[in-house]
Amino acid sequence: MKSIVSNSHSINALINLTSSKSESNRALIIRALCKDDFVIDNLAIADDTQVLDVILKSYKTSSILDIGPAGTAMRFLTSFLATRPTGNWELTGSDRMQKRPIRILVDALRSLGAEINYKHNDGYPPLLLTGKSIKGGKLIINGGVSSQFISSLLLIAPLLDEGLHLSFEGEVISKPYIDMTISMMKYFGANVYWEGNTIIVVSNHYQAKTIKIEADWSAASYWYGIAALSDSCSITLMGLKAKSLQGDSELVAIYTQLGVQTTFIDGGILLTKNNEIKKSIELDLESCPDIAQTILVSCAGLGIEVKMKGLKTLKIKETDRVAAMKTELNKLHINLDIITDQEVYLAPNQLIQKTIEPIATYDDHRMAMSFAPLAMLFPITIEDEKVVSKSYPNFWKDLSEAGIC
Repeated sequence: MKSIVSNSHSINALINLTSSKSESNRALIIRALCKDDFVIDNLAIADDTQVLDVILKSYKTSSILDIGPAGTAMRFLTSFLATRPTGNWELTGSDRMQKRPIRILVDALRSLGAEINYKHNDGYPPLLLTGKSIKGGKLIINGGVSSQFISSLLLIAPLLDEGLHLSFEGEVISKPYIDMTISMMKYFGANVYWEGNTIIVVSNHYQAKTIKIEADWSAASYWYGIAALSDSCSITLMGLKAKSLQGDSELVAIYTQLGVQTTFIDGGILLTKNNEIKKSIELDLESCPDIAQTILVSCAGLGIEVKMKGLKTLKIKETDRVAAMKTELNKLHINLDIITDQEVYLAPNQLIQKTIEPIATYDDHRMAMSFAPLAMLFPITIEDEKVVSKSYPNFWKDLSEAGIC
């Protein structure tokens, strides 16, 4: 249990923000695929990244690879291992990971010639993989699938003899994450580009070069939440940049509607409160669903009406995040209406201090961190504080240094 409350309604803090695990994980896979080693500066210390790093250094001597709850690692390693020239592996994870579907990615790799089987339940980990050379070629996939499936395929594509022509049926969701993958591939010398609804990756080799990982905009979202619920603030977040590859940088525009001003400074951003708060907002978070929980808590705390869509992928995250948010907001006497599998509605309510049960975390780091900003309003207890290590290990330490403890 973690009980937190702010020492003041005004926050002044300078935070060296944790690194992006999204960028870090892509860089790790590219380095493992590259003929020559290179330096990854500012690699994320998040559990997900550290697990992936360890496995990429040990897979040649280990036959059972357990990634725990690291979803990105499961998706990226599936393609990576399937296309190694030789080897046999069992790729497994936590109980929740074994309930997260992976059939679409496996089917795509099988159609390219990969040898992958399911150990227990069809469509779900653990996976049994036999590494082999794969020619590549043409592949059609539903554009509505997780961007991690698409990025997993793209990352290994330059090493395929025929490259990859990846065509999409329907609208592509979470496109910023795909664009992030493409940008990083290009940085390392890959010849990859969009042509209509198809991404074309030419067969070639990655070129080793040093890369510096940006700070994590997803992690920044919790500080935006704190800023929104403060009376006044001056919060400096180091390591972020204006021209970011990360889709969650949409925070800048979204939180302007919630009274938070973002100023880009040398080496980071400055958050201040201006109290120009809209009474009602409508958001489409299809390109940045990971910040949905934080925004919902901010709106609940401010009494703002919000209609939010683009949440389809949240059902298959660490938990069903939409259902979990409904349950936990209900503890605050706030009703979250689930309209469809991708759309919710939060009615305007005045949130006042109440004695509430601890906020359950569902083994989900974002559940813990998204509710933490409510400490600006009244004391709140988080059920499992250790879960934040998945993406932001220093979260509680940073909050304490800002006077929230």
